Amino acid sequence: MDQTTLPEAVGKFIAATNAHDADALAAVFGDGATVRDDGTTYAGEAEIRDWIQRHLINPKIVITPTSFAGDRLVASGDGDFPGGPLSFAFVFDIKDDRVTDLAIDPV
Repeated sequence: MDQTTLPEAVGKFIAATNAHDADALAAVFGDGATVRDDGTTYAGEAEIRDWIQRHLINPKIVITPTSFAGDRLVASGDGDFPGGPLSFAFVFDIKDDRVTDLAIDPV
């Protein structure tokens, strides 16, 4: 999938995840952002930074986009976890080129 067709914030999220760059990932999120993943909601900078480290950086996640429509990215996620790669849907709310809400569900 051509990442030039993605909103800037989504492209930055993928690039920072794949580079395992926690600071660049944290910079993708706006003030007061939330992430909903694995049945838990992470709110605010400290919780999101912890989520980034535990769910993306430590397991060395690599995201390979397969489709994007509206606000929904479907991608394969692989890394140091059992059963991978797995397909996920990432639904982004974006304001001023920053992610304000991200919901992640298996597909």
